[in-house]
Amino acid sequence: MLRGEGRAFSAGLDRAMFSPDGVAGAPGMLALAAGPAEHALSQIASWQRAFDWRTRPALISIAAVQGHAIGAGFQLALGADIRIVADDAQFTMAEPTLGLVPDLGGTKRLVDLVGYSRAAEICLTGRRVGAAEALAIGLASAVVPLGELDEAVGKTVAALLAVDRDAAAETKALLLAAAARTQPDQEAAERDAQYRRLRALSGADTGGGAEA
Repeated sequence: MLRGEGRAFSAGLDRAMFSPDGVAGAPGMLALAAGPAEHALSQIASWQRAFDWRTRPALISIAAVQGHAIGAGFQLALGADIRIVADDAQFTMAEPTLGLVPDLGGTKRLVDLVGYSRAAEICLTGRRVGAAEALAIGLASAVVPLGELDEAVGKTVAALLAVDRDAAAETKALLLAAAARTQPDQEAAERDAQYRRLRALSGADTGGGAEA
């Protein structure tokens, strides 16, 4: 579960990273620009991996978003499977307004969630998307009053933990791949996944059941 402290989920990139000294513990943007391309691309790739929660079938992630989720913070929330947001939440893809691009996997994930045209308008204007709109366009899974955010997240976590772990992982893998498959291909994948679950439940994979 991803949860920010204080009034905001995440304010995104620290602008001090554009200064010559950068910030402690992280390479500055100016240093990346001045260095070899291979190093800069490798560093950005490592950040992308850190923001990638959704493509891991064995992990179900929830972003509990309150206040601002700006730039990298917006993309951090996009990397989760489920976004439960407080009624004061504001999502902003600010990178283009700073002369940058969203580079933490957010362009693909946002298009997948809300469609190309709406994603383009959100990214290229840098405007804020409030909680009610986020729910309406499919960006948020649920909106609750700020004071009830932790309770709502807790109930969702409890419901997720009540589901068989391997069944959840198989189901998530099916959902992740669905958009890129035809209906027949998806049904074939469902058959394979169901057969694996039936074998596991019957004990066939551990020698406790009959071979199919």
